[in-house]
Amino acid sequence: MSSIPASGTLTPGDFHVYDTTMRDGAQQEGLNLSVQDKLTIARHLDELGVGYIEGGWPGSNPKDTEFFALASKELDLRRSTLAAFGATRRAGVAAADDPLVAALRDSGASVVTLVAKSHDRHVELALRTTLAENLAMVRDTVSHLRGEGQRVFLDCEHFFNGFLDNKAYALEVVRTAAEAGAEVAVLCDTNGGMLPHWVADIVAEVADATGARLGIHAHNDTGCAVANSIAAVQAGATHLQGCINGYGERTGNADLVTCVANLEFKLGMNVMPEGALRDATRISHAISEITNYPPSARQPYTGVSAFAHKAGLHASAIRVDPDLYQHMDPALVGNDMRLLVSEMAGRATIELKGRELGIDLSGDPATLARVTDRVKSMEQEGYTFEAADASFELLLLEEVEGARPTYFDIESWRVIAESVGSASAGGALAEATVKITAGGRRLAVIGEGNGPVNALDHALRLAIEQVYPDVARFHLIDFRVRILDQGHGTDAVTRVLIETSDGKDAWVTVGVGANMIEASWEALVDAVTYGLRLHQVTPLR
Repeated sequence: MSSIPASGTLTPGDFHVYDTTMRDGAQQEGLNLSVQDKLTIARHLDELGVGYIEGGWPGSNPKDTEFFALASKELDLRRSTLAAFGATRRAGVAAADDPLVAALRDSGASVVTLVAKSHDRHVELALRTTLAENLAMVRDTVSHLRGEGQRVFLDCEHFFNGFLDNKAYALEVVRTAAEAGAEVAVLCDTNGGMLPHWVADIVAEVADATGARLGIHAHNDTGCAVANSIAAVQAGATHLQGCINGYGERTGNADLVTCVANLEFKLGMNVMPEGALRDATRISHAISEITNYPPSARQPYTGVSAFAHKAGLHASAIRVDPDLYQHMDPALVGNDMRLLVSEMAGRATIELKGRELGIDLSGDPATLARVTDRVKSMEQEGYTFEAADASFELLLLEEVEGARPTYFDIESWRVIAESVGSASAGGALAEATVKITAGGRRLAVIGEGNGPVNALDHALRLAIEQVYPDVARFHLIDFRVRILDQGHGTDAVTRVLIETSDGKDAWVTVGVGANMIEASWEALVDAVTYGLRLHQVTPLR
């Protein structure tokens, strides 16, 4: 078995962290990256300190060719090395004469990652060539690119299945690549069907049989991509491939941040620049914005729920020592501990949440009891505060100070919906009238929208911003509706969660009512009230 350098002694040459988000990750269903998206992602990965960034396959499509042309001019990578991906030469054509190999040669990338068949059936059925010719394709392409001054990594496609079907041939592909000058032979679980102990045994055997430097490229079809990657490293692999947020076709690739965080924090391997993972959560979420895939709340390390605690028993222990229910300090990956207020919450949760919001309840058991009972009672009615911190803070202020902040008084509101022409032609309209008193003025405002909630939102903000101009900066950015007691059909209780932003901060409020409009109005009022308090606006009476 190959040895892994001791903790603290690794250099970038000892261990490769290799990201393939922009190539393999981009094969995820529904994920489509523009050239500018890829340039931005590359800058984020460089900031994170990823050693190698696979930019795509130049020559295979215009977008990737354009990316490498622009990357040479616009990307100023400080920590990362850009790699171009491509295939070995075609059967019967010299590498020097193959136009796709030429595209790799001319890409400007100092590193080329070649994919080669290492499963005998794939060679004969997919490539439709002989096993000997496939080895010649590997040898010729690697040697040619090395002769042109480029470093070469070789991805051995379908390696694990090939090893199980024809061990001798799979090993010969690795030996051929190493002898031709490839720095790494990456063992790919292309079908994603392996389990950790199988991966560990095979990697160790390949390392002993070939002496080659090995890498791992794992897919997540068994839910084991991260575990398989860690098992491979423990068995001797010193090159790790993965994708940010676990992107990739089918069930995805190994989540690169989870893999690297496990190596750093669990195995003591310093595989990233010092302190780089403190930006992991921010960068993970930033790339989610680019891909237009919402961040997974339950994603290890970087998910918003990764260090969230709901049960009262957990909160009681955390009050004594946060490490009692957390496997590490979330700040090490740029995340935060969150306490979720719910019907499962006890007094300890309320106390800790109050402290998080700047309200000390440790010496006020009566208020703690009142808030805890009120939360449990309201959740029985359909409210949820675990995702609506802003509404909970207003509730807490009401109990502690006797009243919540009041910036305006509501006289009345109403909504009228009408349809002009067909709905497909955009004929559905809504009009809302809101009457309030604020700053000593009675304001009656009409707002229009493409639906009743949109119209209410416009009318409320148009009225309030006449007295409190800060409201003009508030925008509704997310709207979620949940029908409770669904057996009651259209008569069921409705819960609405609204997320609002001022361009810098975002906050979530909750409303519950007999219908969507009533519930939305309550959440909208909370959203404006919380936003004004956040901006430290003084109520005008």
